[in-house]
Amino acid sequence: MIVTINPATEEVLAEYPVMSSTDIESLLDSSWRAFTPWRQVSMPERALLMHRAAALLRERKESYAALAAREMGKPLSQAVAEVEKSALVCEFYADRAEGFLQPEYVDLDGAKGMVVFEPLGLVLGVMPWNFPFWQVFRFAVPAIMAGNGAIVKHAPNVTGCAIAIEEVFRDAGFPENLYRTLHIDLQDVDSLTGMVISHPYVKAVSVTGSTAAGRAVAAKAGYALKRSVMELGGSDPYLVLEDAELEKAVTVCVASRLLNNGQSCIAAKRFIVHRSLKSRFEELLLQRMLAARTGDPFDPATELGPIARADLRDGVHHQVEESVRAGAKLLCGGVMPEGKGYFYPPTILTDVKKGMAAYGEEIFGPVATVIEAADDDEAVAIANDSEFGLGSAVFSADSVRAAAVASQLEAGNCFVNSMVKSDPRLPFGGVKLSGYGRELSSYGIKEFTNVKSLCFS
Repeated sequence: MIVTINPATEEVLAEYPVMSSTDIESLLDSSWRAFTPWRQVSMPERALLMHRAAALLRERKESYAALAAREMGKPLSQAVAEVEKSALVCEFYADRAEGFLQPEYVDLDGAKGMVVFEPLGLVLGVMPWNFPFWQVFRFAVPAIMAGNGAIVKHAPNVTGCAIAIEEVFRDAGFPENLYRTLHIDLQDVDSLTGMVISHPYVKAVSVTGSTAAGRAVAAKAGYALKRSVMELGGSDPYLVLEDAELEKAVTVCVASRLLNNGQSCIAAKRFIVHRSLKSRFEELLLQRMLAARTGDPFDPATELGPIARADLRDGVHHQVEESVRAGAKLLCGGVMPEGKGYFYPPTILTDVKKGMAAYGEEIFGPVATVIEAADDDEAVAIANDSEFGLGSAVFSADSVRAAAVASQLEAGNCFVNSMVKSDPRLPFGGVKLSGYGRELSSYGIKEFTNVKSLCFS
């Protein structure tokens, strides 16, 4: 049985039955039968249905946002924005998928070559709880528009959201079973997910989640020789150079660090600040972090809700305590609050050095890490001294200088003077332990196609 819990109140929300291996076999068989004719459906017909899905998301955004706020604790306004963004990605691919997948023609010294993009089959998505709507639509929409079927193993603590997403595709008029959700008990995740990956109907896997989860799934996909895309953890560096507009930089840094209660792979996590600005940066950072209102996700004034689960909050607190014991200085927060709910205060760690948890690990909560750098070269070296490489940002008044620094950062994304965001128009993904492959844009939809070469003599 899957039990969902409200992280703000610790109250049980619902209980859901889990699927057996027999149930999953039946589901995969039904999905394959839905995929077989779907691959022949024209792009305009697919687009019409995807536009309907977008319209349903917008019609239901208040109820879906409330569901996400209850299940994982994000502030309601952020949950509404997430559902709206999910509608946007539906419209993006509805309008552009046909163009992205147009055949490419090649002159072969008299012969004619053509590259076509064909669907693969069923694509498994292993999805996280932190953006329970956006992460799924980001994966499923391009996969389905490319002619595939989509199977999702969502995080158990957002099972209500998982069911709601399945409802959207069904109510929009997509073929029954083309998009389906697996409800798997935690103790069976390893064995049943492995069974799904190895199933002959499942042709590829997409994972958004922790590096540990990515390793486990990638190993199974690799053994089965199935294509995979991994969007994993991040410890994003934000480099504040000595010519940065400091007030603006701090505003952006705090917004990024506290977004989604600090639980975002592309949140700012390491603030690498030029030594001449460090004291003032910390002063402003402290003011802004302490001003963030923590509380009920349904209160419009709330900026910071709870951590999604008790074990996750415990993990964040352990990383903070470890860093302090190793010599980091605590400027604010770092104390486990009393009372109901898995809340954690805005926390700042400074004087962070190599070897500390806050230096090398991803902290998935509202914890800002400040690291001093003497110059641009040292800032880049510190930024790249990480196992992760998902997002990054550079703050400087000189765009040429910022671009030069950005070009040296080992990351899949780099934003200058703004926070890192995913956007359907840009490819999204990372390097190193942050994963491989790309989602979104034309690159994302082609990840789950057979890129076939045809030659006519």
